[in-house]
Amino acid sequence: MRAETQQKTKPFKYNKKDTCFSSKNTMRPTQILFLLLCFFCVYAPSSFCANVTYDHRALLIDGKRRLLVSGSIHYPRSTPEMWPDLIQKSKDGGLDVIETYVFWNLHEPAQGQYNFEGRADLVKFVKAVAAAGLYVHLRIGPYACAEWNYGGFPLWLHFIPGIQFRTDNKPFEAEMKRFTAKIVDMMKQENLYASQGGPIILSQVENEYGNIDAAYGPAAKSYINWAASMATSLDTGVPWVMCQQADAPDPIINTCNGFYCDQFTPNSNTKPKIWTENWSGWFLSFGGAVPYRPVEDLAFAVVRFYQRGGTFQNYYMYHGGTNFGRTTGGPFISTSYDYDAPIDEYGIIRQPKWGHLKDVHKAIKLCEEALLATNPTITFPGPNIEAAVYKRGSVCAAFLANIATADATVTFNGNSYHLPAWSVSILPDCKNVVLNTAKINSASMISSFTTESLKEEVSSLEGSGSGWNWISEPIGISKDDSFSKFGLLEQINTTSDRSDYLWYSLSIDLENGAGSQTILHIESLGHALHAFINGKLAGSGTGNSGKAKINVDIPVTLVAGKNTIDLLSLTVGLQNYGAFFDTWGAGITGPVILKGLKNGSTVDLSSKQWTYQVGLKNEDLGPSSGSSRQWNSQSTLPTNQPLTWYKTNFDAPSGSNPVAIDFTGMGKGEAWVNGQSIGRYWPAYVSPNGGCTDSCNYRGAYSSSKCLKNCGKPSQKLYHVPRSWLQADINTLVLFEESGGDPTQISFTTKQIGSVCSHVSESHPPPVDLWNSDKERNVGPVLSLECPYPNQVISSIKFASFGTPYGTCGNFRHGRCRSDEALSLVQKACIGSSSCRIGISINKFGDPCKGVVKSLAVEASCA
Repeated sequence: MRAETQQKTKPFKYNKKDTCFSSKNTMRPTQILFLLLCFFCVYAPSSFCANVTYDHRALLIDGKRRLLVSGSIHYPRSTPEMWPDLIQKSKDGGLDVIETYVFWNLHEPAQGQYNFEGRADLVKFVKAVAAAGLYVHLRIGPYACAEWNYGGFPLWLHFIPGIQFRTDNKPFEAEMKRFTAKIVDMMKQENLYASQGGPIILSQVENEYGNIDAAYGPAAKSYINWAASMATSLDTGVPWVMCQQADAPDPIINTCNGFYCDQFTPNSNTKPKIWTENWSGWFLSFGGAVPYRPVEDLAFAVVRFYQRGGTFQNYYMYHGGTNFGRTTGGPFISTSYDYDAPIDEYGIIRQPKWGHLKDVHKAIKLCEEALLATNPTITFPGPNIEAAVYKRGSVCAAFLANIATADATVTFNGNSYHLPAWSVSILPDCKNVVLNTAKINSASMISSFTTESLKEEVSSLEGSGSGWNWISEPIGISKDDSFSKFGLLEQINTTSDRSDYLWYSLSIDLENGAGSQTILHIESLGHALHAFINGKLAGSGTGNSGKAKINVDIPVTLVAGKNTIDLLSLTVGLQNYGAFFDTWGAGITGPVILKGLKNGSTVDLSSKQWTYQVGLKNEDLGPSSGSSRQWNSQSTLPTNQPLTWYKTNFDAPSGSNPVAIDFTGMGKGEAWVNGQSIGRYWPAYVSPNGGCTDSCNYRGAYSSSKCLKNCGKPSQKLYHVPRSWLQADINTLVLFEESGGDPTQISFTTKQIGSVCSHVSESHPPPVDLWNSDKERNVGPVLSLECPYPNQVISSIKFASFGTPYGTCGNFRHGRCRSDEALSLVQKACIGSSSCRIGISINKFGDPCKGVVKSLAVEASCA
């Protein structure tokens, strides 16, 4: 056994230079501004200006230690119309803080040209968080990673002479400082820092650099020291952090990212233990199965962190959202960024994850006074059992953790406690269990997508019986700005990421090749390609998230005389992570070889003169908004043809439920609704058949490949269309289909909640809400149900069983023993009400199997 002694350190105060708390006599204009703000803070209500500092235990707000729960919501991955609801649901879920990156390439797409409108309205987002009464952690970076295109860096940065990213390089540091200062100044102008009365209590500079800094050699250390100095010189009045940066210099707080951070220790005994990214799930890649993280494991990780002295924890993500347009990174990151987060891509709470974590937050906050008063005393009452006690005077809180994969019983303070495997029990009074992370009191829900045929919604266009118009994209070179070069060009340096597409074209004369079938060998840095011979698609090649490079042999038939070879290379989001990721290329860099000609010869085409075209001809003509005059509606609709634009008009699905488009029947491309890109679609890319399980055992360490679903199916076939992008009547849908598909198979879907369920046993603690009432706390476990939408009531009970039921929501089954009274008792308690609570007791249901721990499982419908 060992005990951790309390560290006695003075709080670090970010009150130097130009803050309200500066004591300098010589004042610059910025200091005068802060003096005025200081005057305002003194005479304004205490809810305004705050002095944010830290000590070894926690962040201090106005001198008071705070235990904080945070969640990431990235403002451009949802719409401004969604922000208030997402933020309110976060607050209702027990969050204190909203964390977001700032995306440089979103805000400065061209050097010196800024965008802070619509989904890029950062100030509006921060103010929306403030309006809900929550704090903000602003992760300026400006490197983000985040599975975002090019890690958030603007592509123009790459072309600045002499620049090297993320190292001690003057051109890069000058641009990084300029953008960081611009964001800080914007926040200051709107009084959004806590020192000004705003919600921002924390900022981040750089991001996960410590994971890869060894590759940059000695320059990495000087760069990190420069970044820290640059950030603190901006005088925000709040602390700065660096995540995954063990050598972060004072006063920067180094923080942890990962699935588990309970063992993390800051690099100084003056800094608090902060977890900036607790990965609530994992991202989806095109070609991959869908990852998810069981809430029992996520809750275990959260409580272990607070048990071990943490005081600020952030879910990455709390709402993942959607990668609209061409914002995905990777490469091969999907358009959906759902992340298995507590609030799903569409803004609907994911149960039981959201509800169980809400209970966890309440239980932890019951221990807040004890947690913040002292350091924990850690003991080990048994193998793989860990007890942490926070006690000062009469205040006491304890955590009992079972870090094994088998259940255990432990004696603590003279009492016996059953600890399920891989779980933590929280004892706010060091005696009674308020919550165990493996025992879920929260209800679960079944959501489903209801299909509405696109044909039924189509306002048929004149001359087109299908309701679709179309344009054929020219194969090969068709634009006036094409150019020729000897040799094969790297794609990103050629396109500057203005388009996913780059054409490589050449003509070759073959005297002896008539009618011969040969092999076209192509090597590419990625990410995918299509090869056309004499205007016909001959074959394609695709990389994947683990290996973007392509090495493909395509059988082709050549003719005597002139043959045209057109290669269409495409990117699927630019690299966003890794040392020197900004230099990782794409495109067909060769070799490109014709092998096995009629005379047995081989021709290397790599060094010949190729003609290049950046992008597609019709990208420049506006078909994505439906405005091009070239739409064809007079002839038969071409289907399963590559390089085809499609357009139709439609009425928005009725109601207010979230909307998605089901792209079944299509190959790969991009889609626009009323001129807004909903992102790349790729239903033709199917995940591997193996690796998924019907259920995932939460016990034991989680990894991104541990829990997978959707094997052998399209990685993503449903694509979110925000309601705010739709009009009541005529809307326009435009598609660019790259590989070939049938748009008449497309359908709209709306997401709906089918059933609400709960399964609670006799061994569950009472609901956390009842903790403060000694009378109600003794009632025992309770099953709770609540309809998901206002004005709904429970209309029917689909299943109810007390005894030994098993299964999951939508698939409950009766066990070997059950009470005959369960269904009627649940119906009486719940039907006609918007919510109901039922005590789990043999006094109510009888005892169908003595000596066995029994449970109640219920599935209900709301209407």
